[in-house]
Amino acid sequence: MRVLQRSSLFAIVIAFLCGCASLPAQVDHVNDSGIAAPANALFELQQRPEPESGMSFVALQETGWDALAQRLALIETAQHSIDIQYYIWNSDPSGLYLLERLMASADRGVQVRLLLDDINVDEREDLLTTLDAHPNISVRIFNPIPSRRGVMKWLNVLGDFSRLNRRMHNKTFTVDGAASIVGGRNIGDEYFDLSDEINFRDLDALVIGPVVADIQASYQAYWNSPWSYPIDLLGGNTRSNHAQLTQATAPIYKNYPALPEGRAAANQFLMALMEDMAWVKADYVVDRPVPADVKDSNEPKATARALDELAQQAEDSILIESAYLVLDDRQLKKVAQLTHAGVEIKALTNSMASNDLLTNHSGYAGRRKAILAHGMALFELKPDTTLCGRSTQDHAKCAPLAPYGLHSKAVVYDDKIVGIGSFNLNLRSTYLNTESVLLIESETLAHDLAGKMAEAMAEEHSWHLELKHDQLHWYSGDSSWTSEPEMGRWPRAKSRLLQLLPIEKYL
Repeated sequence: MRVLQRSSLFAIVIAFLCGCASLPAQVDHVNDSGIAAPANALFELQQRPEPESGMSFVALQETGWDALAQRLALIETAQHSIDIQYYIWNSDPSGLYLLERLMASADRGVQVRLLLDDINVDEREDLLTTLDAHPNISVRIFNPIPSRRGVMKWLNVLGDFSRLNRRMHNKTFTVDGAASIVGGRNIGDEYFDLSDEINFRDLDALVIGPVVADIQASYQAYWNSPWSYPIDLLGGNTRSNHAQLTQATAPIYKNYPALPEGRAAANQFLMALMEDMAWVKADYVVDRPVPADVKDSNEPKATARALDELAQQAEDSILIESAYLVLDDRQLKKVAQLTHAGVEIKALTNSMASNDLLTNHSGYAGRRKAILAHGMALFELKPDTTLCGRSTQDHAKCAPLAPYGLHSKAVVYDDKIVGIGSFNLNLRSTYLNTESVLLIESETLAHDLAGKMAEAMAEEHSWHLELKHDQLHWYSGDSSWTSEPEMGRWPRAKSRLLQLLPIEKYL
């Protein structure tokens, strides 16, 4: 009885504290449709006629330099609007420089809208409020926690866990309604091969053509969602001369060309890029911004269903790259059915040594034997792979000075269809977060990406796992291990302890 009384008292305290929060339960927006770009927007990018109706132009962004250069080039060439949606936007050199260039575009009359998930605001309300004070910039925060600091913040999360556990994981970057960048890459040095602490193998895509209208429509739905709050409701203060914004300078890559700066250089850069872009049939699948039933987290969302449908149609092979990999019993059963039918399924994910989040690795480690037992082949990225130097072109950004991790989320079905997006093959992406996926039908692009994924799974870059007599084995050439390679006892013990907690769905 005393335990029940204490539990009831705790619930009452949390309810009281949450009731004191200053934010409304939701925001009712006057429908903001953004700036309608005229037909000649980004005209330099649209001089080539489409080969047939419904096709889109696509280029994959595989290196950090490509990804940052293409974003900067689109900002420089923007004439009317820039609409941006991200899960994480760091205040490091690349993140601040992108913000500075957005302000410069706003100064010349471009309308900028920035929608960020609250997970990464991290006491930067003043910075974002200062941006929002610009007459041509609007900033909104998705699903904010009412209390902004300390213990109260986390009490709020506990008090409304079913809602505040739903995060906007989508990433879109659309200019003039004509060109978009979508995929899994956040904004920050580690995603652009610039960090001295860790860099990531990542992937997203630049698209031009009809599919951009679907991406823009999704953005509108999120921007006008009742869970998208104007930044000025979060208590930030405007600074007339915010040093972080006014003093930002372009990042410098050691062995890459200078990043495109100015409209002329950006146009030239994008026109050259078009020579390597491919015409494809592309579809954009996205989850709704507010779940139909926020408290029901047991049904897969739209992106998960779309990827599962393609998997069920596979006849020969499925290749997967996923930073985090956690499958539940329902998904494992489908894996077994596919592999029993002769479909080869291979997945590349992080090793413990390359994973930046031990909690996320623990969820995967707890399911690893079951994944292998159901027929999926597993490969774990080595933190000292030479793929890092190939991408960064700077060995100071790689092991042993900085580990290399996997952040990409991609799948190739039968060397015919490619899925690139924000969707990790884990339970949080399946049931909780909002996600988005670009589906591309192109045998040429699929074959090329499958080759690069297969290369990353090779022994010089990854460990291959096998299950023998219920014992895990890691292999690389003639060497083998029976515990996590290159990791000590304490990290392995912490991973095992975390597996005892009921947090698998939340990783």
